[in-house]
Amino acid sequence: MLDDRKMAILRAVVETYIETAEPVGSSAVSEVTALEVSSATIRNELVQLDQQGYLTQPHTSAGRVPTDKAYRAFVDDIDEPGLGRSETERVRDFFDHTHVEIEEMLDRTSRLLSEMTGVASVVVAPDRDQATVKSVQLVQLAPLLVLAVMVLSDGTVEKSAVDTVDELDEVTVAMANGHLTAAMVGRSVSNAAKPLSSGNDAADRLVEAARAVLTSQDTTGDMYVGGLSSVPGFGEVDTMREVLSLLEKQLVVVTLLRDVMDRGMSVAIGNETGVDPLADCSLVVAPYSAEGSQSGTIGLLGPTRMNYPHAMAAVAMVSQSLGKRLSEG
Repeated sequence: MLDDRKMAILRAVVETYIETAEPVGSSAVSEVTALEVSSATIRNELVQLDQQGYLTQPHTSAGRVPTDKAYRAFVDDIDEPGLGRSETERVRDFFDHTHVEIEEMLDRTSRLLSEMTGVASVVVAPDRDQATVKSVQLVQLAPLLVLAVMVLSDGTVEKSAVDTVDELDEVTVAMANGHLTAAMVGRSVSNAAKPLSSGNDAADRLVEAARAVLTSQDTTGDMYVGGLSSVPGFGEVDTMREVLSLLEKQLVVVTLLRDVMDRGMSVAIGNETGVDPLADCSLVVAPYSAEGSQSGTIGLLGPTRMNYPHAMAAVAMVSQSLGKRLSEG
């Protein structure tokens, strides 16, 4: 644990380095802190923070640069972060006026978050098994073709074409629709009941075929990435290439976000991510919930020199607003 003076100096170094990307000297620390101590005292404290692994000095005559240990101490010292009024209003306005299907909503949300923070953002779609089926509808498109539409409680709409071996009429399709509704509505997709026989073989075959295609889809883990143009902010070309390559691997990113949260973390810094290409990066993550149950995950991926208070506040605000919107349908 650092005493109050060391923490104030460390905070000044981190905040100044985040803003300038230049090594921070004792004179800069004096300018941004209210400490009533001499420059010599500040220099002595910087040396001690260096020795304790919080800071590093690129060159003998240069100022100090924060290490991952410094960023961790800085993040752990942040009080409840909040957004400014204009950004809060921007988020509220976005969710009040964006009326689209959930896939487009998640894509736009990822772009909103990236625009607000200047780093890459990731929004992972809800786990479909956390939602319940609100409605199913069978629409006949041709004598041997039916469109099955399923609406989930989190707002997801899934559509699948169903080929049949029977030439269907409106009465048969309506009968099948009723039995499919009875088997699926109010249940999770994976917990759909076995439909009861209608006494009409063609209707029963349609019910089973529609149920099979609707339950076989798996949209869990679909990922929407915003702000890929922000990746060059990582600096090193090789790092940029590795991060871009990682963001193309959906399973890796989804697993990483869940792993960070499973470890009880909202921020993973550098090697805390456990992924070598992200050694110079940080993740800020938060779950979002619909109808009281955790649905999906949102996150920010940026350099370790990111504005943590603002990133954490943006992720918190957007995750809460997204969850509320999905709960409302």
